Amino acid sequence: MKRKGSVFQLADERDDDIMQNYIKLLNEAKKINLYQICCRLVNMPSKRFWVTAERASIVISSMQDGDKLLKMHPTKREMYNEIYRRVQECRQKDPTQSIYNIVSNVISSPAPKFYLTPGSTRMIIYKIKREWIRKNMQGLYRL
Repeated sequence: MKRKGSVFQLADERDDDIMQNYIKLLNEAKKINLYQICCRLVNMPSKRFWVTAERASIVISSMQDGDKLLKMHPTKREMYNEIYRRVQECRQKDPTQSIYNIVSNVISSPAPKFYLTPGSTRMIIYKIKREWIRKNMQGLYRL
């Protein structure tokens, strides 16, 4: 679980991936409806799974011990189930590798989708836009 004050280490890279897909969808859209664009965006393929190797290793280890992740948000549970499935495939190919190494390789591979809700994606886009505007306004004030 996310603790108060914790910072997601991959946020900038994830935000770039989201914005690239967001701009692509905006260019394709005939009518701009942010919620519909976010619904399409979350189901687009992503560069990687947006979770750290440490966190994913902990969750995958608990899944191997029988945890079904029933208290986890369904979207996150879906992501970890996909990671777990891939880890099991890699484990069968090379059982000598550590869980951490296998998980690191799996989460660095392309993900079938973003595993975010449309609402959280919309909030990320708003945050990125606010930051972009703030940076540009600072540049204007320097002139």
